[in-house]
Amino acid sequence: MSEPRVTVGQDEAGAGRGEKVAKSAPLKQPSNEASRPGQLGLPPGSQLPSAEPSPSPSAEGSGLLSLPWEMVARIASHLPAQCVITVLPQVCHTLGNVGKDSTAWQLRARRLTGPRASFPVGPRDGFDWPSACLEMEELIACWTGQGERAAREAEQAEREREVERAQERQRDRDALAEEGIGEWEEVEEGRPQVDEGVEEVGFQVEGVMAVPWDGEELMEEGEMQQDREGDLPMGVGEGEERQEAAAEAMMMEEERDDEQGVLEAIEVEERVGVLADRDGQDDIAGPRLGRDGERNGSSRAPSPPPALERLSLPSGHIAEVNSVLLVGGDGAVCASGSRDRNVNLWDLRDGGSTGRLLHTLGGQGLFSTHKGWVWCLAARGPLLASGSFDSTVRLWDLGAQGAERGLIRARAAVLCLALPQKDVLLAGTYDKKVSVYDTRVAEPLVKSLRLHSNAVLCLVADEQYILSGSKDRTVVIYDRRAGKTLQKLQLSSYLLSMCYSDSEVWAGDNRGMLHAFSMQAGFFKPLSQFDVGHTSLVTGIHRSPGSLYTCSADRTIKVHLPCAPPRTLCTLHHQAGVNGLSVEAGVLAIASGEMCVEVWRARR
Repeated sequence: MSEPRVTVGQDEAGAGRGEKVAKSAPLKQPSNEASRPGQLGLPPGSQLPSAEPSPSPSAEGSGLLSLPWEMVARIASHLPAQCVITVLPQVCHTLGNVGKDSTAWQLRARRLTGPRASFPVGPRDGFDWPSACLEMEELIACWTGQGERAAREAEQAEREREVERAQERQRDRDALAEEGIGEWEEVEEGRPQVDEGVEEVGFQVEGVMAVPWDGEELMEEGEMQQDREGDLPMGVGEGEERQEAAAEAMMMEEERDDEQGVLEAIEVEERVGVLADRDGQDDIAGPRLGRDGERNGSSRAPSPPPALERLSLPSGHIAEVNSVLLVGGDGAVCASGSRDRNVNLWDLRDGGSTGRLLHTLGGQGLFSTHKGWVWCLAARGPLLASGSFDSTVRLWDLGAQGAERGLIRARAAVLCLALPQKDVLLAGTYDKKVSVYDTRVAEPLVKSLRLHSNAVLCLVADEQYILSGSKDRTVVIYDRRAGKTLQKLQLSSYLLSMCYSDSEVWAGDNRGMLHAFSMQAGFFKPLSQFDVGHTSLVTGIHRSPGSLYTCSADRTIKVHLPCAPPRTLCTLHHQAGVNGLSVEAGVLAIASGEMCVEVWRARR
């Protein structure tokens, strides 16, 4: 029998039909081992059982998932948290497991807060690491450099105002010079007689004194001397001419100086306009460029706009705004309470740099909401509560265009409010009490608790516990279900603002310090206190798993990462003391002593 042959021509024809098949399956020479039973004792044609599927989809050892799990997790740690949470699970099941690795999230949090910081400050049991990391990354992206950017904008605005003031002074001096020349000519033509012993105050002195400009005293002195010499006898002509020439020379020199100042201010304004959008890191990298460098730099692609936009709500109050609250769940509506005794509702959904006034609760006239200062606000769902120095709490239905829903009469000024449940309202008052109300009934008072020996200044609560801070420098934890006080802590200062989130309680005191406590299974434990740079009362605080906001009467607002110690990302400087803040869905609103409300939100 002739042996079977395999010709090259046939193989080439097959390769022509499918070159990839020919390359991936090279021609195998017949072997005697292939025709014999296997050495393991298996019959011919039998196969080994297939192994469990590997996480790697590539049988050839290539691809991301063929790498060791540690390397895959390390690569994923450099992706944004938003991508790990929402995108990777849609790629495949294996990559979706990356987002379930608690250790990977803890390493990411450590990288964000810094190796020396402790995070979280409170208990770790049940802590939501993915949400915390996502929020911290968004906070860093939005707020890093925002303080420097705001300072540059304020500096630019101040220089623009200085240019306007300089131009206005120049116009006033020009008008004054024209007016002075005309009057002087009239006096030369026919000088009025002045009685001896009576001092004449000339028109120029009055005109100059009415113009507020730099060098006012010198101008006033020169003009007065000029008027006095104008009243001397005609024989003193040389002294008069010398004095007049000296006054004119001084005035011309001052005008040249002011003109030069205006030109310099305009030049600075143009320079600031070129550099306004630069990142704060440019100042660290080296000195600013000169004119040539600015012209060369202007040809570069413009810097991306800041991640946040600032809204200044129009003047809707005629006194200081004491409290502010974002409601609705998405930061679209803002409520503000003021010493003008009104509560205003603002719509932030409209575009532009200002919000729109929706309602003044209780009517449209002056003092329509309360009969005393509006000091505090609280909301839950469509229910909004406002507390006032008139010893009342008024309830408003946001779902019905702010219609009044009820009135609760307290026995003293209402200083703080909390709505831990749908129909349960807590109020801290000046008469040292914490009162519990049921908002559904005509007689709403459930119980009144005397927990402190001085005014109750701040209050937080959940379905089981009430935490209250007082001017007597104590913090009390009350168990609503057991109906008894669990703990009473004595502090060295008194708390004015408090925030209760998960198992952590953060508070600000009258000395500018922050206090952190843990609250777990009814046990309240002081953790630490931090100095973040506030120099006066901490009037507002908000904490979430990945963010910490504080404001103070020292005219600053600070944004931090909530680690120990807090990592401050941004400090905003305000023109007046800040009385409170509210944060919702990444939107920040502050209550200002300048009768206004300011809002920071993501740029649209």
